[in-house]
Amino acid sequence: MSSPQLLNELRLARELVTALAEPLDDDDYRQQFHPELSPLGWHLGHCTYIESYWLQEVIRQDARFTEPVRRLYLAGETPKPARGELLPPLQVQLQWVHALQSLNDELLTLQPATLREHELLHEDYLLHFLIQHYNQHYETMLMALTQRAATADHGNFAVTRPFPARQPLPDSIDIAAGHYRVGGKPPAACDNELPQQQATLGPYSIARKPVSNSEYLAFMQDDGYTREDLWQPDGWQWLQENPVACPDHWRRDAAGNWYGTGVRGAYELDGDDVLHGISQHEAQAFAHWAGAGLPHEYQWEVACRLQQLEQTGRAWEWCGNNFHPYAGFRPFPYEGYSQPWFDGGHYTLRGGSLHTRPSVRRPSFRNFYQPGMRHIFAGLRLVY
Repeated sequence: MSSPQLLNELRLARELVTALAEPLDDDDYRQQFHPELSPLGWHLGHCTYIESYWLQEVIRQDARFTEPVRRLYLAGETPKPARGELLPPLQVQLQWVHALQSLNDELLTLQPATLREHELLHEDYLLHFLIQHYNQHYETMLMALTQRAATADHGNFAVTRPFPARQPLPDSIDIAAGHYRVGGKPPAACDNELPQQQATLGPYSIARKPVSNSEYLAFMQDDGYTREDLWQPDGWQWLQENPVACPDHWRRDAAGNWYGTGVRGAYELDGDDVLHGISQHEAQAFAHWAGAGLPHEYQWEVACRLQQLEQTGRAWEWCGNNFHPYAGFRPFPYEGYSQPWFDGGHYTLRGGSLHTRPSVRRPSFRNFYQPGMRHIFAGLRLVY
């Protein structure tokens, strides 16, 4: 029998994902709100498909429930723009989801003796994997809902508390040179966190807090988006192709003051709050402007483990290094979970956002995106 605590955590993860889809009308359920994001209804179906694939098809060797929907819900099979029109009606989808989840609960609760020795059920590995999978899609669905709200914003919000720009002042902690442990531990760790490594680091200083809205506004007001000298060559090329001049969710009211757009619509930005909504290119340019850099992910993890970082988990924090395999990396539970993204074109993020669930909020967890992505809840922390 699986751990009752983990089973309850899985049920909660399912409910959170389902609760984001249930109130939608059929159009919003199918709509793609951002080119990099799937329709909300697809996430609901995909999470249930993945759960059923591992439990029913792989462990029980029964593909009756997964084979008919494989083309739609297996991520690489159907392009994102085509997914919405292929979805069943919302109520049909919800019935299918609840029926399969009940079937999977029965398997996890009873767990016949013939299945208990399966590698994927050892130490409840699969439960950890599925909980994290649901929770990652929950955050991605909130990204889509944020994009929906931003699209619906018509600039009618009036800011009552404008926040000032503020120059970043170095407030950092010194980390001594040494040999440090990085990486996660089974059964919760993803394959890209394993095996644990020894990182040899020179001395460095890392900011206690992530960059704030006020500090980023100072960069914007100092022509940060028009000064080529602040940008890496690939970042400057990206900026010419994507002429942005503020974080992804920022908007200006009639008086020229900045406000934010979130899942619930427009809101007042707090200058002291942690910045999010920028790409890795923007993070690099800001760091250059501030006379600093982005941390290597090992520097970030070590400082976090030493409990020297404040306000982690407010926004994902871009690191300066590519997403890469650790020495001794072994893909698990399948080849495509991490391995395809060790392509030199993805960068690591650490920490988590306000929407990141506890199952993936750990010092060793490695998020990864292409450097031009700015719809994610990501900001930065400086290293000196």
